[in-house]
Amino acid sequence: MLFDFEFKNVYKVLKSAKKPIVLYGMGNGADKVISEFNRRSIKISGVMASDEFVRYQNFHGFTVSRQSDFEEKFDDFYIALCFASSLENVMAHIEKVGRMHPLLCPYVPVISGEIIDDEYLAKNKEKIELAYSLLCDEKSKEVFKGALDFFYTGHIEYLSKITSDKSEVFQNILRLKNENYLDLGAYDGDTIEEFLRYTDRYKSIVAVEPNYKNFEKLQKNIKNKDSLKAVKNCTLYNIGISDKSGSMFAPKAGGRQSVLSKTQSAENHAENIKQDSNQASKIAFPREIVVKSVDDLDFCATYIKADIEGMEEKMLNGAKNTLKNKPKLNLSAYHKTDDFFSLILKIHSINPDYKFYLRKHPYIPCWDLNLYCI
Repeated sequence: MLFDFEFKNVYKVLKSAKKPIVLYGMGNGADKVISEFNRRSIKISGVMASDEFVRYQNFHGFTVSRQSDFEEKFDDFYIALCFASSLENVMAHIEKVGRMHPLLCPYVPVISGEIIDDEYLAKNKEKIELAYSLLCDEKSKEVFKGALDFFYTGHIEYLSKITSDKSEVFQNILRLKNENYLDLGAYDGDTIEEFLRYTDRYKSIVAVEPNYKNFEKLQKNIKNKDSLKAVKNCTLYNIGISDKSGSMFAPKAGGRQSVLSKTQSAENHAENIKQDSNQASKIAFPREIVVKSVDDLDFCATYIKADIEGMEEKMLNGAKNTLKNKPKLNLSAYHKTDDFFSLILKIHSINPDYKFYLRKHPYIPCWDLNLYCI
């Protein structure tokens, strides 16, 4: 049942398509789709964007046009969705476009990994089935199956069937109270705000954000934002998280392109992990920053949230001692292709007493797919 798909693999459908294929969207997602299409010799007939973004600019040799321009040119055409959004009006528009023309969303990994096709499923069948069997409730299994259906077929209608609000998780699964909260990938403080919405009582917060621009915003928001400035017992670290302590290079634009360095020299300036926000303009990029493992943070976390751009599995490898105490976990499970099943198996191997829940929150495509463990 898990591998019984209602539709064919999205890449097989587009490879054999008799209608023109128009990409919807520009940017990194479209770059990845074009690369995969080129690898599979899938022909593209054009690129479209929402009307407000069309300047008839050039993208990969195509003039970016409106949907109506292609409707004048072709009787009908496939639309390959190449961007992501959690905005309600944007998702509604995508669904509207999908009612006008056949719309598919070719899966490409957010950070890294393989394409989910027949070869991939055959290779990972046993691991996927084992992870599925470890899920604790029927809703989690429905989410797992629906996500797999989407990854394989590219049909966005699967997403609406498995999407739920985060409030259900916090109220019925995590049930936060008197926590020592470790926020990995704290960004500008948005997930601290989320934490405070669902608990009126906590012990302490440690927030980790490796990107300096984001860290500056985090510092300012903790001091000045109405919803955050009353936060007590909160420590902020401008460091990276990995499987072991050392260093990494963090580019100015953000953490997704950061790579671990071979040098361990960052240990020599570990005392500087708490950065002063007024130094941002003096820092050269890419810059070397301190990296710590969770175990080396020396913080007795009872609740860990990790949205760290594909470093989630490495984080778990560096948190084996911490996980023995079974803190509640809230992990992004969509950055790498394997994440939706490999993170379950990794945590189970470290501490088999964990219970696993999978939820998908509002987003197109299958982003904000989160693993909750208690």
